[in-house]
Amino acid sequence: MTELEARPEDVGAILVKVQDDLHQLRDALLQRRTEATELDLSSLENAIEKTEYGIKAQSERILGLVNNRITTLPSVDVTKEKYSTEQFAVQESIWDISPIDVYNARREGALYDNNDRKIVPRYTAVEPGRDSGPYGPSAGQQSKYVYSMRALVDPTSTQNRRVLGENYGVSLPALVDKKTPKVPEVKAVTGSTVDHLAVLPRANRVDPQLTPPPILESDARKGILSLIERGLIPPAAQLTLDPNPVRHKQAALHTFTEKTDGGLGGFGDGTYNHAHIKVDIPNLHQTSNALAKQTLTGPVVPARTPSQAPSSIRDGHSWARSPSKSRQSSAKSSKMQLVPVKDNEPLPPPTTPAADFKHLNHRFVVQNGQVRDDGKDFIAFKQHYCLSWGNIVTTLKYLERFLTSYAIPLAFINGDRIADLAAETELGSRPRNEDFYCVLINSDDVRSLIDKPGQRYRAPDGIAAAATKIQSTWRRYKDRVAYLEYRRQKWAAGVIALSWVMHVKMARVKGQLKVKRQTELDGCRKRLKKFQESWHRIKKSRRVLIHIPSLGYSQKIRSTINDFNVMQNQQMGRLCDLADSNVDIIYVSPVTINDETLQYYNKLLGLRAAVESGSVDSQKDMTPRFTIIVPESINSFPSHNMCLATHLKYSPRALQRIKNLIAGKEAYLVPGVMHVDDLSVAEELDLPILASEPQVAQLYSTKSGSKRIFTSAEVSIPPSDYDVYSLQQLHESLTQLVTENLDVRTYLFKLDDEFDGRGIAYCHIAPNLRCHAWAKKESLRYGEKWTSKWAQEAAYVKIHAEIPDILEKFACPVNKKVFPTWEKFLAAFLSQGGVIEACPPSESVTAITANILVEPDGKTTIVSCGDQIHAGTPFACWGLSVPQSSVDPAQLKTACLKVADSCKQRGVLGYFAVDFVTFIDPNTREQELWAVDLDLWYDDCMAMSQLMMYVTDGKLDVDTCLYNIHPSRKEKKKPLRRVKYEDVDPEEPPVTTRYAVMSTRLMHTNLAVVHYSVFFQMCRAHGIGYDIKEKQGTMFTLIDSFKREGMGMLTIGDQLPGTLSTFARNLSIIHQEISAPNMQGTTNFKLVIEDIEGILGTTLQNLEQEEEGVIDS
Repeated sequence: MTELEARPEDVGAILVKVQDDLHQLRDALLQRRTEATELDLSSLENAIEKTEYGIKAQSERILGLVNNRITTLPSVDVTKEKYSTEQFAVQESIWDISPIDVYNARREGALYDNNDRKIVPRYTAVEPGRDSGPYGPSAGQQSKYVYSMRALVDPTSTQNRRVLGENYGVSLPALVDKKTPKVPEVKAVTGSTVDHLAVLPRANRVDPQLTPPPILESDARKGILSLIERGLIPPAAQLTLDPNPVRHKQAALHTFTEKTDGGLGGFGDGTYNHAHIKVDIPNLHQTSNALAKQTLTGPVVPARTPSQAPSSIRDGHSWARSPSKSRQSSAKSSKMQLVPVKDNEPLPPPTTPAADFKHLNHRFVVQNGQVRDDGKDFIAFKQHYCLSWGNIVTTLKYLERFLTSYAIPLAFINGDRIADLAAETELGSRPRNEDFYCVLINSDDVRSLIDKPGQRYRAPDGIAAAATKIQSTWRRYKDRVAYLEYRRQKWAAGVIALSWVMHVKMARVKGQLKVKRQTELDGCRKRLKKFQESWHRIKKSRRVLIHIPSLGYSQKIRSTINDFNVMQNQQMGRLCDLADSNVDIIYVSPVTINDETLQYYNKLLGLRAAVESGSVDSQKDMTPRFTIIVPESINSFPSHNMCLATHLKYSPRALQRIKNLIAGKEAYLVPGVMHVDDLSVAEELDLPILASEPQVAQLYSTKSGSKRIFTSAEVSIPPSDYDVYSLQQLHESLTQLVTENLDVRTYLFKLDDEFDGRGIAYCHIAPNLRCHAWAKKESLRYGEKWTSKWAQEAAYVKIHAEIPDILEKFACPVNKKVFPTWEKFLAAFLSQGGVIEACPPSESVTAITANILVEPDGKTTIVSCGDQIHAGTPFACWGLSVPQSSVDPAQLKTACLKVADSCKQRGVLGYFAVDFVTFIDPNTREQELWAVDLDLWYDDCMAMSQLMMYVTDGKLDVDTCLYNIHPSRKEKKKPLRRVKYEDVDPEEPPVTTRYAVMSTRLMHTNLAVVHYSVFFQMCRAHGIGYDIKEKQGTMFTLIDSFKREGMGMLTIGDQLPGTLSTFARNLSIIHQEISAPNMQGTTNFKLVIEDIEGILGTTLQNLEQEEEGVIDS
């Protein structure tokens, strides 16, 4: 027989040798049969047995090349009961990692072949039920393993670092190769790599309304994108895929009590953790000999389950068995066979577990702050993470210290998570206490114990920790109190220092401003003195008037006024100073003037020549004689409500333009309400001011200041008391006034700094005074002695007791928008002071306004006077009817001249207005005239009076209070032949008196929807206009070019009732034309019409009484 070589060979070659042996055996049998000798069957059995063994040995070696697996022992951590079932096969192997008796091995001839190569057989469990052969890796896994081994043994491979890191956890140092390999130049291939999308036919692209072409099957195969790009599917179409590629499935939700244990895979399936293998080194030599004997003498030992494993595996002894017992145990087992694996394949070193085996979750216990390092779980965890054990030990020390500090009796630790935590904090700072909760399995129980008050002090070092805590808390409290005190002192020192620095700087700035304003005031006085000396020359020469309609009220008042700039522009009638041919006008406007408004005023001012000549064709262009300048800072301070003088002060370009216009000419300023910035503007322009100094104007324009003027002028004033600044003084003064004037029913309370009826409140005292009737009897009883203090004492006490309650219950402010309640009015009254004034004891009271001019040389002129027209409240002037017809002209002239003389004594200069009230005294039945208010500035009524004189060429006769005009020129007609004896009526003389009703406060929100051109066409259609020949009609002043909600109106007629009726008719027509039933708008037209109707009724009653008196006489 041919001897088989002890090396792996092909099965085909073995079968050929066996075939040769069988041929030789057949020839030998035939030869012996012919010789008639007895056949020896032992040689036949030996040949069959050797053939069978050779085939098995060669098959096992060939399969070992395919089954490239590391055979392992079962994990020592796994309990015997867990492997008691027969569903897992047992894999047994021997690792040749210790020296062996080579002599005995050579003598046995099993572990070494002819070339003295060491043979370490390895056995793998084979499942007979599968068709794939041995239960090992597939062909793809084998090729992957071979590729990995090649990269492992080749240091120059690009995959060497990745294989070592992923399979064995070895991190090689990063080596930077300074030599950059030369990248071979690759010629880029240009051009499109995709087919062009098909497009729509040209007809469909030109006209999208055409029917799109049909969708063919070839188009559908190109996909939805192609159809959308071609336009066959609209871009906004909603596409639905059927069936839907995304299928929804309800996710299973498990409770927190359910725990899933990942089953351990089979030993040969590649999922078992090889780091748990424990090698039996002392018995390795005996096991190798036993295996060698079994290999030569009989079949291999079958695989066993852990329950069927020999005691040598559990006790560390040899597990070799005889062939007969092996066959019996194999029959009783699951018929699994062991296949020898190739002996010369390299074995990988033991490494840390890969990321695929993190689901094993190593767990161990920390009891009383100490890790149970003798437990099997901890030993397995330590062996699993042996390569990174240093960082884990450090983290465990921190964990033990943390659990010990809170006296945690028992904690279950997740080993994999603490390994991850150790890796995260390897190069960083120490882990925080909050980081340990994620590694605790029973974190909720541990957290509840830690959160329990006082748990920290139940630890072994609890007493020391408590003492430290008490000491640190006390030190913290003491240091905190000291620090807060230090911080408070430091803050106070900072505030004091900052306040002092600000005080010093403010004082310095105030000093500089005071010096500057004093310099400006001194300059103003010098220029005024020079202006007074040369007034006669300036008055007759060519001059320029610079009108600045500024309202220099206090900032507190300006902030409460809406549309403040529009309010300042209500004096557009100042342009009518052009009536003097020697005057040029520079008007500083607080609002922007558009071209339409500018064209209107140019045409209006051109009527002067036509009015003088009586011919419409005589109009002139007045554009060269007036200039309107808008300061550039008007839009720079939209929310400050700054007066016009302040805007002009901060407008250098506007000031420079004014300087250029007045260069070489006589000029002076005509301001409005004086402000300190008017002095700055005058100083900048080096011009005099035709007005009082700001301090003088502000002092005597107050209600208390005007009372001083009237008292010194010895004109009649109502019973009043001024300079009231406290509540006690208010009660005492009011009580004294009520006691002395028991006939007065109502008293007024006026704030010093307010204007136009805004700061007025009233209270009906007599009707609500319980002791009024008794006090009246007492006054009658004492008679003329009632003026003595001793006679009024008893009544004074009783009235004083009732005054506070009466004021609290019945006092009411006039302007509810500014002062909604009496309490707010009283607070403002006591803060800035005011006057208490008796209301005229009559139901018919007429208010009169007289405008006076005090020229620089001291000459006094009453420019105009008129009766006030009210809208809504009798305490605010809405308009005037000029001239006045309510009081004796001589009496009014005398009072005005007295007030003017008193003002001149106090340095008042320029334009100012005096308000009077007249009524019939119920006791004496005589007409009384009381001076009630004084405004030391150029007001709206003065501006409208200038317009009236400009368009009528008339003048006010102060002695008769009649406004006379020059009679119009009539064309000469040829005399007709008259009959000798015919009676001819003489021609009636023309009416040369005129009356005017004027106002600058027409307000209607619907005017904003009508342009001025349309508005004037509407007025012309209804006969609202001005007759130049008759010098009668209606004129308008446009004060707002953009919002257009307000305007001024002047109506002139030859009779006062007719003029009032025309004015009311004009208001009614305008309201009807610009309003709709569903859009009435906000307006004051209705209130004015009602007041005019009341005036007309009173006028008719007076005429009837005069006629009755004439008839009686």
